[in-house]
Amino acid sequence: MGKAIRRVFATVTMAALLLTGSAFAAPKTDLVLAIGGEPETGYDPLLGWGRYGHPLFQSTLLTRDANLVAQPDLATDWTLSEDRMTWTITLRSDAKFSDGTLLTAKDVAFTFTEGARAGGALDLTVLDSATAIDDVTLEITLKRPWITFTENFFALGIVPAASYGEGYARHPIGSGPYKLISWTEGEQLIVAANPYYYGPAAPFEKLTFLFTDEDTSLAAAQAGQVDLVSVPAATADMAPQGFRQLVVSSVDNRGITFPMLPDEGKTNAQGEKLGNAVTSDKAIRQAINLGVDRALLVDVALLGHGTPAYGPADGLPWSNPDVAVAFDLDAAKTMLDDAGWPAGADGIRSKAGIRAAFPINYPAADSTRQTLASTLAELLKPLGIEATATGRSWQDIDRVMHSEPVMFGWGSHSPLEVYSLYETTLGGVDYYNAGYFSNATVDGYFAAAQNAQSLEASYADWQKAEWDGVTGFGPKGEAGWAWLVNLDHIYYVNQCLDLGTTQTEPHGHGWPITALIQTWRWTCD
Repeated sequence: MGKAIRRVFATVTMAALLLTGSAFAAPKTDLVLAIGGEPETGYDPLLGWGRYGHPLFQSTLLTRDANLVAQPDLATDWTLSEDRMTWTITLRSDAKFSDGTLLTAKDVAFTFTEGARAGGALDLTVLDSATAIDDVTLEITLKRPWITFTENFFALGIVPAASYGEGYARHPIGSGPYKLISWTEGEQLIVAANPYYYGPAAPFEKLTFLFTDEDTSLAAAQAGQVDLVSVPAATADMAPQGFRQLVVSSVDNRGITFPMLPDEGKTNAQGEKLGNAVTSDKAIRQAINLGVDRALLVDVALLGHGTPAYGPADGLPWSNPDVAVAFDLDAAKTMLDDAGWPAGADGIRSKAGIRAAFPINYPAADSTRQTLASTLAELLKPLGIEATATGRSWQDIDRVMHSEPVMFGWGSHSPLEVYSLYETTLGGVDYYNAGYFSNATVDGYFAAAQNAQSLEASYADWQKAEWDGVTGFGPKGEAGWAWLVNLDHIYYVNQCLDLGTTQTEPHGHGWPITALIQTWRWTCD
């Protein structure tokens, strides 16, 4: 345990000791949470804060309820023009920032305009203009129809035009239910209820977020020093006294991306190798998808705390339910035999002198991905494929992810993520489409989906992109990934803390469990 973590642990321990005796009988107004999610770039929505889960400090135009149905937040009305190029949005008139200044359409227009200029992890490249018509009316004009632009209405926190600037990420001002009090990087974050919040009063006056590692967080829970802690599957069935286990379904998936280009000695502009002689063969990719027992992987690597995954958005409306492939080891072996990958004397296959071997890279600090990578490597042996689980830093993964498989995690409430992972033009862009997947038919379905009259109308094209009966990005088609599991999000919750109904959660960056924090209640007197 490092010095910084020990200081946090000692601080929380002292607070717990001071809360002995009759203090425990009073309803709590403060909570201590150990749920990870410290962002490297700070709490600036224009740099991606709030993309997975609600931004907390800032308000958004729309929110999602427990069933992921759109609900008004800052916006009271929103309409899309017939040409699908202009959104007209009406705002509530009583919203204020945490410094007491009024939030108007000018601030919303500034947020979208500045977000597009910043070029962060936002879907704002198609923004043509955002204009305040008056204090409560906004027009957003797009360069072309782009239906997934609506995700910004749920994820992009609104910042104040008058005070946004350098340093905002460390000292955010927003109109959300809480405001930031102090942030000690690597240790803790303290927030307090925003007195100017237009919505229901925050159920707790202060929240302390601890940025501890998995072992320290669990120890704090066992000592009764936190009220809510997220835990990995390996420790998911050991709830401490006074806590209950809460299992939340998610689309937080894990899978390996396959480099799609052949190994021809090429590199990108950064000098990073492109292509892989093994995974560029579709037979290898399809055989892995067919020959891995995902149910066994869930049982062994996640101790049963998850579900098999076959795509990046399983169970969501834009996912194709026909994409799943049944585990069939014999059929997978036959597929490799027919594709010219015979097994050698040691059981490992080869083709044209190329051995069916590759590393499975994973971030070394992530115990769940380590277990998944190691278990997957064992499950690939009967196929005649030699995989080696390899822990690396993210910096090292950046250098090899275009030429070697990586155990990645994704999962979003928007089909934009599907687009980002498989669209040809995003090959090699950041972590998107790291394997350089490219399929003209899939690109065509994406274009049709983005041109749809509504998000609901786009679902059929997203589903065809995954599998249309002939091709697609899914395991029956080009198999650009081997999606493996969807994680259960597991929390230990103080028995007196009622979190209400939870959403199906996205990928674990940020604090998705806090999306409905206004419904949390302390139930003990």
